[in-house]
Amino acid sequence: MKDLASLRRVIDYIDKEIINLFEKRMETVIKIAQYKEQNGLPILNESREKEVIEKNISYLKNKSLQKEALDFLNYIMNISREIQARQMVHNICKKGQRNVDSSNKPKCTSHISRKDKLRIGFQGVQGSFSEQALIEYFGEDVTPCNVIEFEDLFKALRDNEIDYGVLPIENSSTGGISEVYDLLRKYGFYITGERCVKVDHNLLGIKGAKIENITEVYSHPQALQQSSEFFKAYPEMKLIPYSNTASSAKLVKDENSKEKAAVASKKAAQLYNLDIIRSNINYNKNNYTRFAIIGRDLEVNSSSNKISIVISVAHKPGSLCRTLSHFAKNNLNMSKIESRPIVDKPWEYFFYIDFEGNLNDAVVRETIECLKKDSIYFKLLGNYEGHNGTS
Repeated sequence: MKDLASLRRVIDYIDKEIINLFEKRMETVIKIAQYKEQNGLPILNESREKEVIEKNISYLKNKSLQKEALDFLNYIMNISREIQARQMVHNICKKGQRNVDSSNKPKCTSHISRKDKLRIGFQGVQGSFSEQALIEYFGEDVTPCNVIEFEDLFKALRDNEIDYGVLPIENSSTGGISEVYDLLRKYGFYITGERCVKVDHNLLGIKGAKIENITEVYSHPQALQQSSEFFKAYPEMKLIPYSNTASSAKLVKDENSKEKAAVASKKAAQLYNLDIIRSNINYNKNNYTRFAIIGRDLEVNSSSNKISIVISVAHKPGSLCRTLSHFAKNNLNMSKIESRPIVDKPWEYFFYIDFEGNLNDAVVRETIECLKKDSIYFKLLGNYEGHNGTS
């Protein structure tokens, strides 16, 4: 049995080799990022990552370490994606403006023929507020592609089945939509624009249905929450969460039962030939939902005035305060901060932050560098033109 000093020397040697190999891997990762940027490829390639992890796990001789090896490889993949994203952001800032356009509509990316229409994904069905945001932002001359779940949209973007996606990210009454924030961080795509849509919720039923007939009400959980004051007067109604407001209207139409109703828009009522049993049932009459336009690439133009980032800081007193102080020091207005728990790290959080600025501004770039230094995790989610719903 070797003594402790000898064992520690072995560990020191192994650690040195690990660092050398880590450095070589990350140098290769940067070269891959350059190739991806030149060829318009997304950062995340989920199938490739899965293939690499499975192959390397198979080399493991001590199978009792399989879980720990899997955690290690996943962590390496996360670091690699972050370095690729940082490299792409650095190149854009270095080059200056990119995709400069006086309008807030994105240009077609390089893989799209000029003759082809942009393919825009949205979650839900016809008549949804997501479809409304899509039309308001991109206009009618596009090819809309609807998906069932939020993550389906990210997968479609990853697989080049769509060019941009439209997703609800925040509501003025009920706050952020946590799943969308988590997916943005997971897939490494960017917010390239936003649209705020005024939301009015209505109780819809089949033709001839009366409010006294209703026993079940379907809608998206946030729509039910935003209409909670109205439903306090009808405790006998069972509120059933559903994937989408317009999808719930379609369900009620298909079920053709006077006992079932949906909370959805007036457009959904028209589209699915439903009666509006009660209109404007949301308690906040200035109810807006903010929709994010997401794309594979970071797009910065002269009208980009809003930046979204996600950070995490050391779990120590004053860490968050010190990090956020950079906004005040550089006279940058932070318009939002929202926390999301970090999986496997109880009571530690990611902080999603929106602030005003343009990446081509030296002060903004300096602030971002300061934020990176004070954070243990940093990711740029986008620099785009903000929209407050009034124009």
